[in-house]
Amino acid sequence: MTFKSRTAIRLSDGRELIYFDEQEQSHRADHPDTRQLPPPPPTSQLRYDPLVDEWVAVAAHRQTRTFLPPSDACPLCPTKPTFASEIPAPDYDVVVFENQFPSFSDRIPENEITEVTGMVPVRPGVGRCEVVCFTSDHNSAFGALPPSRVRTVVDALADRTAEMSQLDGVAQVFPFENRGVEIGVTLHHPHGQIYAYPTVPPRTKLMLAAARTYLDRTGRDLYTDVLAAERADGARVIAANEHWTAYVPAAARWPFEVQLAPHRKVPDLPALSDEERDAFGPIYLDVLRRFDGLFGKPMPYISAWHQAVVGEGRELGYLHLQLFSIRRAADKLKYLAGSESAMGFFVNDIVPEKAAQMLRDV
Repeated sequence: MTFKSRTAIRLSDGRELIYFDEQEQSHRADHPDTRQLPPPPPTSQLRYDPLVDEWVAVAAHRQTRTFLPPSDACPLCPTKPTFASEIPAPDYDVVVFENQFPSFSDRIPENEITEVTGMVPVRPGVGRCEVVCFTSDHNSAFGALPPSRVRTVVDALADRTAEMSQLDGVAQVFPFENRGVEIGVTLHHPHGQIYAYPTVPPRTKLMLAAARTYLDRTGRDLYTDVLAAERADGARVIAANEHWTAYVPAAARWPFEVQLAPHRKVPDLPALSDEERDAFGPIYLDVLRRFDGLFGKPMPYISAWHQAVVGEGRELGYLHLQLFSIRRAADKLKYLAGSESAMGFFVNDIVPEKAAQMLRDV
């Protein structure tokens, strides 16, 4: 671990906050949360859709979450005399805390219903949602961080993945970052999130089924072979080092989509070695620089860590990061319209090999 100290405190409403400091800090507890906050909301409802065999979370309390506040009222900046934020300390390196408006939590409401119409089972959305602040600098971005800070973020995500995977009922831990108003961010401060899902998400279910079918047919690991094929072909490889390769998938769904994968199969972030963690930052920062350089302005993106599930099928998982943007041209966005939204059938506007070449040329 690169962080020198890890300090957990409680906010005024009982939620947990953890400082990950790159230098020894012994006075974090000297900065308590002075706000008078209401109790955290109950967790969401999970409603089962029998038509597609999927669970949907209904979290009405999230309608009231903070939406694009002015910079002097940002809840992710350090607390200052004129404004008490979510983070009581006057400065920080990396901070993780329980989301004030979570999609999933362990706070189960009383008298929860168990079904709707007799066809739709209902159960509590038991899990956990956390916010990850990458830097105290409101005007920065993940791509502007030094590699040492990226390493601290990776270590923090690994710490949280290991702990959240032990929670009762958690099926998969999913760290991600949304960047840009085009994506739908509600806070400009550089931050990500971690969801501890109570069920295996639909995309992961599809990936597990494909990996199981491939293993049964060939006796081999699917992602290992896909990565090897991309590295051997090279046409869609963006960047590589001793431990990682970044490439545009041959069947990319998004105009600009890159996957970063370690050369060694590991299930999740905690399983990465020190060398693999150190090597991730430089290549990821290079890819983010290329994204921003494509059209000469900040690229909206989603950055998503795909980790192995906690239970059955864990052996099929292969850790990798999926980075993609909805921007297809300098002044055009890719909208998920009829085919994508209603049918789940993607139509990509840019040939993956062309996208890879554009990113290499930046």
